[in-house]
Amino acid sequence: MCRSDRDINFVDEVFVSPTPSGAPEAVAVHQAIGIGGTPPRPDGAQKVQGSFAYSSDLRAEGMLWGATLRSPHPSARIRSVNTSRARALAGVAAVLTHEDVPGSKFYGLERRDQPVLAVDEVRYQGEPIALVAAGHPETARRALALIEVEFEVREPLTESRLAAFDPGQPSLHPQGNLVRHQPIRSGDAQAARRRGDLVVVRSEFEIGMQDQAFLGPESGMAVPDGDGGIDLYVATQWLHHDKRQIVPVLGLAEERVRLTLAGVGGAFGGREDISVQIHMALLALATGRPVKMSYGREESFLGHVHRHPARMRYEYGATRDGRLVYADVEIVFDGGAYTSATPGVVGIGSSLCLGPYEIPHIKVDVYGVFTNNPPCGAMRGFGGVQGCFAYESMMDRLASELGMEPLEIRRINAITAGSRIANGQAVDAPQPFLSLLDEIEAVPLPEPLPAVPDPRDLPGGLSGSTRADGVVRGIGYGVGMKNACFSGGDDDYGTARIRLAVAEGEVTAHVHTAAAEVGQGLTTVEAQIARTELGIERIVLLPPDTSIGDSGGSSASRQTYMTGGAVKAACEAAREELFRLAVRRLSLSPRPGDDLRVDGGKLVSRRDGVLADLADVLGTQAVDVTREYHHRPTSAVDPLTGLGDSHVQLIMCVHRAVVDVDVDLGLVRVVALDAVQDVGRVINRGGLEGQIHGGSAQGLGLALMEEIVLDGGRVRNASFTDYLIPTTLDVPRMKLNIVEHPDPRSPYGLRGAGEAPTLSATPAIVSAVRAATGLALTRIPLRPHDIALGDRPTGVQA
Repeated sequence: MCRSDRDINFVDEVFVSPTPSGAPEAVAVHQAIGIGGTPPRPDGAQKVQGSFAYSSDLRAEGMLWGATLRSPHPSARIRSVNTSRARALAGVAAVLTHEDVPGSKFYGLERRDQPVLAVDEVRYQGEPIALVAAGHPETARRALALIEVEFEVREPLTESRLAAFDPGQPSLHPQGNLVRHQPIRSGDAQAARRRGDLVVVRSEFEIGMQDQAFLGPESGMAVPDGDGGIDLYVATQWLHHDKRQIVPVLGLAEERVRLTLAGVGGAFGGREDISVQIHMALLALATGRPVKMSYGREESFLGHVHRHPARMRYEYGATRDGRLVYADVEIVFDGGAYTSATPGVVGIGSSLCLGPYEIPHIKVDVYGVFTNNPPCGAMRGFGGVQGCFAYESMMDRLASELGMEPLEIRRINAITAGSRIANGQAVDAPQPFLSLLDEIEAVPLPEPLPAVPDPRDLPGGLSGSTRADGVVRGIGYGVGMKNACFSGGDDDYGTARIRLAVAEGEVTAHVHTAAAEVGQGLTTVEAQIARTELGIERIVLLPPDTSIGDSGGSSASRQTYMTGGAVKAACEAAREELFRLAVRRLSLSPRPGDDLRVDGGKLVSRRDGVLADLADVLGTQAVDVTREYHHRPTSAVDPLTGLGDSHVQLIMCVHRAVVDVDVDLGLVRVVALDAVQDVGRVINRGGLEGQIHGGSAQGLGLALMEEIVLDGGRVRNASFTDYLIPTTLDVPRMKLNIVEHPDPRSPYGLRGAGEAPTLSATPAIVSAVRAATGLALTRIPLRPHDIALGDRPTGVQA
């Protein structure tokens, strides 16, 4: 659905205050490849060559360095804060505490409950207490060490189930420890449980805390404009939502706060929340000078949200021929100290917690709670990853109990067009789940290990720790279903502006959106859409900023759908204006069936062929339009039953994993991680394959190695030395089968792509390890001591 907004004038001067070096610039792209192809990325060569300017590369004349004093305690009352010694240090320009915040002292992604700077207590290790601006980063760090804080340390609440269900625990917030409870009630699960003819399986599952592990730590620059306003250059996922949180804290009018996207070094959800934005703005306004903030890796681990850990209880009842009858599910998400995205994670987590399977009787209770652990929020897969691990494990468990093959139990219960998922929403678009299962089963399996294998092909690698006769091979499957776009009644939209003008004898399209390019390739797609719709080759991509309307966040697998839809709508409007201009200038009299179009920089008629060059049609005139794109309406779910048409679109990915397991040492090598995914329609094949590869790699990390280790609320592995992520040696070559079943309600029929493979990769790998070891393996990531066995298990010999 498209809605017109008023046209706006093209502005040559985007920035009000002096632009720092390293700030984004307009990028001209001259190519002929439209949608469906794989053109070179506009930023690709710079990133490969190391010349791309990330937010940490920003510089400005006379700039100061900002730094943050953080709490060493997960829970404590603040008795006093003494900043006098820090203020007296030579080179220090400002020291700020909560008393220096000019506006609201609180902000938040969904609820305004997080202090800008701690007021009288701290609720997690790393909570900001004070800020320093100095002429050198080392001076700023020395000043932080001079700030004296007297704490009254308290026992932290770190167990999510206690926070959810034990009334004797302390309340971390005035409203208690419950962020959101979302039940789902459909059919009569209690009555179904009383049937005596069902096969019942039960299990409890646990997922640790995963980090987004983006390579570029949080950084940015705030530049005061000398007139009471401020310009922020930030690496974020959502410029406008940042602004909505920043403005009340600064106490400024909206037009005095301007944000521009700086170079982003990865995100995966971890940049949806505020990090440096408010702090550097406060310091810049206090000093009247540009202020840069840039976290180190340890501070980055403390300074952004993570994936919610979860404790889950599942019970399924099925007939002896494998048909699911009821599900009884309880999930507790640990949201950490503040709300962040927990309400949304609970909502998505509840609606997706049973996956793509038909179950007539459902009782689900999903809770999000406060603890004194680090705050948790958005991460790729947003609420769907945790439940996917559990429901796929339950399908394997049920198959084993019934003596069925894993794929067979899934085929019996698979949703199809017209089926209803857990929240009662009907599947009203093509749903090729059954054919995806057939496709993944048909992918050839890797060759078995030879009698004398290359050590690099063994779980222990070149360490030489693995003996070939101690390796067992396993095969497992995983199915992931994820929603796309903001939903649940949100009027989600994207905004795009297109300006057509002649430059150097050639028609050029300037494309302007506020959508964040975070590495996913959105700028490439924007240019592809503009080329396809306008029939020209020269596209100029303007830096994303808040001078144009909102494009929403770069999350929820939505930007190609929403901002791509807006670019398409704006291009269509610009093209129609070109046609009207051509009719007037060329004195054309279109006849029925003329079907004007643009192609190769020409105006073309179906009847008469080429009519004119577009450059001649435009002349010295410009066409400038702005359009919004809104997806189809959705509704909020009923707060008591959890039922409602809350999703825009469902995305499906199926993985098959093949693993070799050293059962003596508990080491795992993923031999193959093949995938089949329905993408609706391919817009950029190379980018699409990269999304599936990347999502699968993050799923592999969660299955086998990635976990923030907490001890009493304290992070014990805040570095990439101790927080392990997959390397090129850990991720196998993948065979991808990309399937196209267009969604009739989306632009070009596309489906979101980036999140579903993150869901399905994890349970597929764990299932394969189960097949090799015979162990239940209900907690991830798997640790060597979870796997190691004293006796040789029975399994499929590698």
